[in-house]
Amino acid sequence: MKNKIGLKHKIKPINTLSLVDKVELSLMEFFSENKLQPGDSIPKELEISESLGVSRTVVREALLRLRTLGLVESKKHRGMVVTQPDVLIGFEKVLDPKFHSEETLKDIFELRLTLEMGMADLLLARKTPEDLTELEQIVAREEKNNNDTTKFSLKQEVDFHGKLYQMSGNRTLQRFQNLLLPAFEYVHDHGFFDKDYIYSKKNVSHRDLFETIKTGSPEAFREAMRQHLEPHYDKVL
Repeated sequence: MKNKIGLKHKIKPINTLSLVDKVELSLMEFFSENKLQPGDSIPKELEISESLGVSRTVVREALLRLRTLGLVESKKHRGMVVTQPDVLIGFEKVLDPKFHSEETLKDIFELRLTLEMGMADLLLARKTPEDLTELEQIVAREEKNNNDTTKFSLKQEVDFHGKLYQMSGNRTLQRFQNLLLPAFEYVHDHGFFDKDYIYSKKNVSHRDLFETIKTGSPEAFREAMRQHLEPHYDKVL
């Protein structure tokens, strides 16, 4: 008796890519195979159209997609050239909290916590006396304006942690933090988690974190930050 084989083993899947999709992929492969660098010119629309056997309208739409991704741009007297893409441009266009589900926003919330745990080495290696002075001033203002250090303040979190991202010296990390912040605020303001933020006396304060950055090691900072973020982790875990 012959074994029965399901349809999925007999019939090849239909290629659902549109013509524009295929041209877009072909162009990206062309850039890669020819090792084109930012500033290098690419073939004209007519050349691409004739080479691929498609209309110029299809080529134009594929190039428009690549421009949207920041992979090509139009230069006066030169035509279309390859550019260095902005890795965060897509995020900037779609990372509005109102466009995303609660599950996605919680993922973003967790991502920000992970980033702050992971930048210890950058902070300790790149801190400057000026950074430490400014960070201590932020902590002093917080202590002056808030006697209850167990109460969570979103503004104080933003001021202090925003300075940490700036101290990292990593521009992409700083921009990414700015993108994640609205989602972090949205999750907090809309009560996505059941428990309130309460810092117990055992939790590491911003003052403690500052002192660790000033005199400690990356390992010590990671542990201190983990304890500082414990109320947040309690919510997500």
